[in-house]
Amino acid sequence: MKYQAVIFDLDGVITDTAKFHYLGWKKLADELGVTFNEEMNEDLKGVSRMGSLEYLLERGNVDMPEVEKLVVANKKNDFYIQMLEEQMDKSDILDGVVVLLKELRNSGVKTAIASASKNATFVLRKLGLLESFDYIVDAAAVEHPKPHPETFLAAAEGIGVLPGKCIAVEDAQVGVQAIKAAGMFAVGVGDTEILKEADLNISCMAEFQNILNEMNEVAV
Repeated sequence: MKYQAVIFDLDGVITDTAKFHYLGWKKLADELGVTFNEEMNEDLKGVSRMGSLEYLLERGNVDMPEVEKLVVANKKNDFYIQMLEEQMDKSDILDGVVVLLKELRNSGVKTAIASASKNATFVLRKLGLLESFDYIVDAAAVEHPKPHPETFLAAAEGIGVLPGKCIAVEDAQVGVQAIKAAGMFAVGVGDTEILKEADLNISCMAEFQNILNEMNEVAV
């Protein structure tokens, strides 16, 4: 039997919000007096908001009470949301995504989002893609962040498809690990060395549509 659903990470798969996340963390780091650059930002791919803050504080050797961490993390999110509100639109959808989603829907394949972001619904609304997915799971809906499989398992449950009948797409190593732990077929988008645990690697989302039929055979 062929796959019945495709589950997508959001950042780096459907849209590239990395620049907005980077600018938000950079602004916060500057306020805290912590060095933060684009190379360090790569380490935050697929990491939760609080996990990212912990990374930043550890790198800067900053000691902060737990209650203050939540306030600071929310401050970064405010920076991020403001930039999305002012700058994000449909032009930020990655190449190939719109056509792919239409093809999946026309084929009766269910789709879901499994994101480490708490802003997934907001981002999808800004992109005009909210109605393109049958179910959305974000960080607010799960207890355990990636690489724990909970995010992807919750997405599969939400669309009523067994994990073994799902293909999931990720651009982060922790995301690929979460997919594999969930018992799904993993597609890695980006650096093949970083995403070497994926069952299949593509360089960009535009390739996905071209090899969909092949993936269907592999994912049986």
